[in-house]
Amino acid sequence: MNPQEKKIIDTVDRLRDSIVDFAMRLVVEPSTLGNEAGVVAVMADELRRLGFATALIPLKNDALTTHPGFAPVPWALEDRNNIVGSLSPGGTGGHSALFNGHLDVVNIGNADLWTHDPYAPVVIDNWLYGRGAGDMKSGVAAMTYAAHAIQLAGFSLCAPLIVEAVIEEECSGNGAVACLAAGYDAEAVLIPEPFGPTILTDQVGVLWFKVGLCGRPAHVLQAPSGINAIEKCYPLIRALRQLETQLNATGVPDAYADIEHPINLNIGIVKGGDWPSTVPAEAEFHARLSFFPGTRFTDVCGRIEDTIRQAAASDDWLRHNPPSVAFYGFRSEGHSVARDLPAFTVLDDCHRALTGKAAASYVSKCTTDLRAFHWFGSGQSTCYGPVAENIHGTDERVNIDSILHVARAYALFLARWCLLAE
Repeated sequence: MNPQEKKIIDTVDRLRDSIVDFAMRLVVEPSTLGNEAGVVAVMADELRRLGFATALIPLKNDALTTHPGFAPVPWALEDRNNIVGSLSPGGTGGHSALFNGHLDVVNIGNADLWTHDPYAPVVIDNWLYGRGAGDMKSGVAAMTYAAHAIQLAGFSLCAPLIVEAVIEEECSGNGAVACLAAGYDAEAVLIPEPFGPTILTDQVGVLWFKVGLCGRPAHVLQAPSGINAIEKCYPLIRALRQLETQLNATGVPDAYADIEHPINLNIGIVKGGDWPSTVPAEAEFHARLSFFPGTRFTDVCGRIEDTIRQAAASDDWLRHNPPSVAFYGFRSEGHSVARDLPAFTVLDDCHRALTGKAAASYVSKCTTDLRAFHWFGSGQSTCYGPVAENIHGTDERVNIDSILHVARAYALFLARWCLLAE
């Protein structure tokens, strides 16, 4: 590293407490679906305090809902926003960059299973605990302060920088698409998802769907005369498990050849019935299914519909009362990119400068907001983030040293990709 870069890294190190404090202030906000206003306000205030020009990007707008990447959802989009901060260039040359992170989190589940209050973040033995600490509010703090470190060290960038914090990453991707539709894009996009300091080259596609079916209600004293809608879900789920097995066994890309069970079906929601002593008349289940890069969303939808149709055909009741299948939320196709893209090479060089070795590649079994930038953006995009454990689970936590490492790597990337202007 040259003296300018060393000064930037030293500045990041001095910001350690500020980065952790900001991450904790984000974690305090319970930003589940539809409840993101508080955390967006915290992010907006921090960006403005650090000298960014800011803009709110609403989900409810025609540019999003007419965009090819828009995912229709059954919940309201009104009065829900993303926040974007930007730094104008102070020179010429270099390449533009965009840091993207999501502020939304999944539900905590049973709070009694948590060792600590999930929205009262705590640091223990160099780990920060709390819902969203790893996925991915610590990464948002790291990327924000990486940009701030450039300024604090006395430099500006030769090319534009965008720092955006979005919502709905966990369910639709509409936040990132809304920002793209509003014109926020760059030649390189980095997302600090908590997969560790690796360079993501491949990720699967993901879709959500729900299956609804009806039964015939009856009092339990005449239970055999009724049709239990909940129990009629069982053969449909079994059939979907068979589809999952088929997807794991056919058309496996080379990147996934050595990964155990890369395609996963999850039955995430089950609803049905309204009284313990009544045979339930209705039921539905909601599921997530992944699929390999190179497979079209519409093709997987067709296979799901065919699977449900065939399973129903073998049941006397369901054959005459066919289940419904509806798709909502995620409709994200997977992708694969070369490891030697110019932005990836610069990021790898930054990692090597900090650690003495090359960054590992990462092949993902889930989806991220990379989907939006790969399919609809103009730049090269990847994930490189901190080390976290138990994301979406109980006692989610993130390693604090790894947060600081990400901030260092992102700051160094800006110096080398955007170039410095004094």
